[in-house]
Amino acid sequence: MTAPLLEVRNLTKHFPIFEGFIVPRQVGAVRAVDDISFAIGAGETLGLVGESGCGKTTTGRLVLRLIEPSKGRILINGQDIVGLPPAEMRPLRREMQIIFQDPYGSLNPRLTVEEIVAEPMVIHGERFGPTVKKRVVELLNLVGLASFHAERYPHEFSGGQRQRIGIARALALNPKLIVCDEPVSALDVSIQAQVVNLLQDLQAEFKLTYLFISHDLGVVRHISDRVAVMYLGKIVEIAPKRQLYAAPKHPYTQALLSAIPVPKARGRRERIVLKGDVPSPINPPTGCRFHTRCPIAQDVCRKVEPPLVPVAAGEHMTACHLVPPESAQAVA
Repeated sequence: MTAPLLEVRNLTKHFPIFEGFIVPRQVGAVRAVDDISFAIGAGETLGLVGESGCGKTTTGRLVLRLIEPSKGRILINGQDIVGLPPAEMRPLRREMQIIFQDPYGSLNPRLTVEEIVAEPMVIHGERFGPTVKKRVVELLNLVGLASFHAERYPHEFSGGQRQRIGIARALALNPKLIVCDEPVSALDVSIQAQVVNLLQDLQAEFKLTYLFISHDLGVVRHISDRVAVMYLGKIVEIAPKRQLYAAPKHPYTQALLSAIPVPKARGRRERIVLKGDVPSPINPPTGCRFHTRCPIAQDVCRKVEPPLVPVAAGEHMTACHLVPPESAQAVA
């Protein structure tokens, strides 16, 4: 991995639950993200995968400080942005942008495409004039739209075109890091490939760094350099893409990968069917959070939380007591 552009250390987000109207008191918390750490190198794509409700989107919004963490550190080029006042965060906002999941809900229906794409530049002090208008046309051309599209409104476009508008808006301030929050999940399969290829082309041209959030392991395999797997607020495995798909270590990762369809010519893949439901993040299980659904869980899994440990082969790390001890050692 290259020098990290983004480092996340012990990041935690608990949403408090209150009871009572007159004198509210906290009676619990939703442990959406619970003590996770990872890094993304400059120009790299880290795929973040897992079931719905595992904390992927919350992680992406925490990284951009769209929501405030309960604890932990978020370092951009070595600078910790947690706790920075708005005046100091403002210039850093130019370097961090997001592409939202819903390509229609994330666009203001009352604004033209020109106004939508220009909005980040205007917010950061540029006057809406010929220079900004020229930049908007350049951005639209970059994402495969024509200049005449600038005068139209979001409802006049297809889902794929709306997502291209969202991508153009994200590029307006020349960011270094873009959080892609399931950017293709709401699109037709035929359009998904076009948008993913566009993101890869833009990354190569502008040396962008992506945190690519998705539940689609096929898309993640195509675009990512490394992949992190989340379950119930925890990262349970993280590895270079080829290592993870060729030899997953964690039982949860193995179950996810077994669900990916394969061509009939490659033969059948044994499907690992997980029993039961995902536990509540309000009261997660003790020990390994996956033990309630794990087909090979043992007593130690129910009692002791496994640390994320490195496996002998490169950057491959997993949090599982059943990884052979000779192939892993605890993180210092």
